[in-house]
Amino acid sequence: MRTIVLPLITALALGLGLGMPASLHAQDEGLRVGLSFGGTSFVGVVVDYLDASGSTEVTVGTFSFRDLSVSVVRRQRFGGGDFRPTVGLGLWAVAALPGEEERAGLALIARAPIGVDWNVSGNHFVTLDANLNRALYVRRTDPEDVTPPASRIVPLPGVAWRWLSN
Repeated sequence: MRTIVLPLITALALGLGLGMPASLHAQDEGLRVGLSFGGTSFVGVVVDYLDASGSTEVTVGTFSFRDLSVSVVRRQRFGGGDFRPTVGLGLWAVAALPGEEERAGLALIARAPIGVDWNVSGNHFVTLDANLNRALYVRRTDPEDVTPPASRIVPLPGVAWRWLSN
């Protein structure tokens, strides 16, 4: 039962947001670039295209400089004003560089960020969210470790600063 609740809530929220009149969404449009901390990496660079109803973002980052993290997410924004709730859905891939007698580790994770997108001033935005993550595929660095990915949902908080160029 718990494994179906998150996808249902996300689908409902995305459906409601897509059905809202465009006048509620028409605030800012354009390319945003910035820095992210937490969530899909310790530190990362985020680029997203902000449109009338939400944003499509790509984040590239690292946890320890011995790995590479890439995330692609579509976010839906709700309401109007400078402080807007968001919900998203996407994929996150992490590759760990191999050490001695190890192979490269890989993970593919479903990601559902829930949070707020705040227009602090002018072209400056701050995004605060809780990323709900569930592993879909894991290839561990130890070739003998064939443990399947955990089926639980793991929340990870994140914050990002973004600058809108228009």
